[in-house]
Amino acid sequence: MDWHPNSSYPVGYSSRVSYRAKKQLIRMMPGGLSRARSATPEIQEIANKVRPLLEEKTNEKYEVFKAVQYKSQVVAGQNYFIKMDVGGGCFLHIKVFRRISGENVLELSGYQTNKTRKDELSYF
Repeated sequence: MDWHPNSSYPVGYSSRVSYRAKKQLIRMMPGGLSRARSATPEIQEIANKVRPLLEEKTNEKYEVFKAVQYKSQVVAGQNYFIKMDVGGGCFLHIKVFRRISGENVLELSGYQTNKTRKDELSYF
């Protein structure tokens, strides 16, 4: 997307577009994180697929592994930032990359431990 040189809006972007439409366009642009949303069954399935690798990397076995919330980011594929309830009031943030190819290849590309329910999901 090309940006107008003296504007914070993309080239060809009309200032007559509603404020709500502008916000939606900016939110949907590649590279930016989406708003936080409640986890869906699809997000839980994504988390479940990378769970064995996460348990290996953290040297932990999680009795509880429930996706609570997520944000997504469009890149050359899609990043998912997922807040996981792992029981005992403990939470993790995991970052999972899904390739753009037709294959459903998932990659655990990062994680953060020692999180709380109130900690905001952010880029890492």
